[in-house]
Amino acid sequence: MTAITFDTLKFVQTLKSAGIDERQAEAFSRAFREAQHESDLATKADLRETEQRLFAKVAGTQVLVIVAITAILKFLMG
Repeated sequence: MTAITFDTLKFVQTLKSAGIDERQAEAFSRAFREAQHESDLATKADLRETEQRLFAKVAGTQVLVIVAITAILKFLMG
């Protein structure tokens, strides 16, 4: 999965400018960063890649089914 960038300094500065003291802002930043690393979220790029792989597998399966049906029909019709 693709990593999502997170600017901890900017996050802390934003919290401080909103009136949260520095220690709390840094704690929020650490907690958010750790939660982000622990989560296994799919990005849009991940979903596109998975969709492409799935499409390729389905297309390959369709080709195999057509080949199998053709072979069976040739066998049955002599």
